[in-house]
Amino acid sequence: MARVAGMDLPKNKRIDVALRYLYGIGRANSAELLGKLSGAVKPETRVKDLTESQVSLINNLITKEYKVEGELRRELQANVQRLAEIGSYRGVRHRRNLPVRGQRTKTNARTRRGRRKTVGAGKAEKSPTGKA
Repeated sequence: MARVAGMDLPKNKRIDVALRYLYGIGRANSAELLGKLSGAVKPETRVKDLTESQVSLINNLITKEYKVEGELRRELQANVQRLAEIGSYRGVRHRRNLPVRGQRTKTNARTRRGRRKTVGAGKAEKSPTGKA
């Protein structure tokens, strides 16, 4: 099993698909990365068929030229934290767990806001005279 950027890649997948399991590497980055290693690693090669030298080449290239996994997650989290600290509109929306990019919230936005919390539909309290 090949270990790249601190993560084990699935051994039966082609290397161009397996690289997408890394956070921060998608289809375009995977193709670009393998293009830079064109002589050494072919995209149709299975992960289980890679040699140690090929794995180290991939690993070195990723660590030099790409931000992936923990480093990328930390950077994104720091960006959100910075927006919240300076009090920007986007930061406030992040802090309140509301949609950030201008979507409506009167209806929809359930993914971001969570389950509905019904307001005003509880039991009516009894009046002191006993009549509701």
